[in-house]
Amino acid sequence: MPRNPPWSRDELILALDLYFRCDPVHITEAHPEVVALSKFLNGLAIHANRPDRERFRNPNGVYMKLCNFLRLDPSYPGVGLRAGSKLEEEVWREFAGNRERLRHTVEAIRRCAVGHVTEAPGEYDAQGVTGREGSVLFRLHRERERDRSLVRRRKEFARRADGALRCEACGFDFVRQYGPLAGGCIECHHRVPLHRLRPGQVTTLSDLALVCANCHAVLHRSDVEMTVEGLRRRIAQRVAEEGAGQ
Repeated sequence: MPRNPPWSRDELILALDLYFRCDPVHITEAHPEVVALSKFLNGLAIHANRPDRERFRNPNGVYMKLCNFLRLDPSYPGVGLRAGSKLEEEVWREFAGNRERLRHTVEAIRRCAVGHVTEAPGEYDAQGVTGREGSVLFRLHRERERDRSLVRRRKEFARRADGALRCEACGFDFVRQYGPLAGGCIECHHRVPLHRLRPGQVTTLSDLALVCANCHAVLHRSDVEMTVEGLRRRIAQRVAEEGAGQ
């Protein structure tokens, strides 16, 4: 029988949260929290294709995933289960040292999970840009960034205020570089961190930043939580360093 799909980012974040709340060394797959997470993962609409439905994210599988994290925990005196994915390591690096952000992210995933169906690896869009917090949150994030009415109004606001559409991070101006053919070429980035998103939350013009495709990709790929203003400072710093080195 074909294997079930690998654990997605959302699922691993939920599992890591349970790992810190319930030490797998002192529980079994029959623990109520393990059973509850198994039930939630089975209702999470990320994987439409589940070849082995009987074992898909069952309590034993959830418990084994918790044990996978043991190998990454420096406080664990043993070795844990050696089998594991690189995505587990990424999730551990990002959240193990920031439990508050982990908690907020888990809460956001649970809030936004209902009604959002994605096929793993759903955290990637057509351009290969990945949402650091997971496919459920990233889908909601991108839906808001691509709201045509809101994007149009945000561009009109920028034209009235500045007379041009410039990247708010690096200052790139498409029309100045490519001429009238590039009129309107700019992307919208949602400023609200993914783990702060709420279903039904109204997005305002001030929530959106206009950025070029390159800066937008960096904002979504960054290993640390990055704001447009933070990226602008990094770019300015690099320019200054390069200028000083000449």
